Amino acid sequence: MTPDYRAQHKKRLSWMPWLYFSLKEKHLAWAQPWQQQVQAHFSAVETVRFGDNCFVAPEAELFAEPGRDITTGHQCMIAAGCFLHGPLTLGNEVAINHGCSFDGGSKGITIGDQTRIANNVTIYAFNHGMAPNNAIYKQKSHSIGVNIGKDVWIGAQAGIVDGVNIGDHAVIGMGCVVSKDVPDWAIVVGNPMRIVGDRRDKPELALFHQQGN
Repeated sequence: MTPDYRAQHKKRLSWMPWLYFSLKEKHLAWAQPWQQQVQAHFSAVETVRFGDNCFVAPEAELFAEPGRDITTGHQCMIAAGCFLHGPLTLGNEVAINHGCSFDGGSKGITIGDQTRIANNVTIYAFNHGMAPNNAIYKQKSHSIGVNIGKDVWIGAQAGIVDGVNIGDHAVIGMGCVVSKDVPDWAIVVGNPMRIVGDRRDKPELALFHQQGN
């Protein structure tokens, strides 16, 4: 039996979607029509709109009822094994790696341009009531929304709770639980979350500014 290299290549792209954006012309000849078909399917069965030149793994799970839309900018990528439930709005060049779980509640999740989200990150823009006189599952949920700025890096297995605003250029460490707002440029780690640095203090960025760029 001849190995099905193309099927394996599609699987590789689904789990490592950044590779899609460096494909050679001979691979784009089949990969672009494949992606057009995948994205057309999601747009036909859910309230989803994709920007230009995006990659979406067919193994991702996207759910977007009317009023809970999912909208992406250009050159976004969504990897395999993700569960995304709108409302969810992505800017341009946003990366969502494998195994992430997002639910926009009623107020939604907004993610700015060029933000990169590592694997198995959870973002939930809602919470349950916790009154002691009723079972949790019978209580109404409430939603404030989650806003994530541009050029943010969110490490693997981080968790972000409802009502949080993450500033531009911030870095969220692996496994961090973000339960309060994060300032621009802050580097945060841990549970409970704490600020441990500022990206502008990193040597390579300081050199960049010294050169007048």
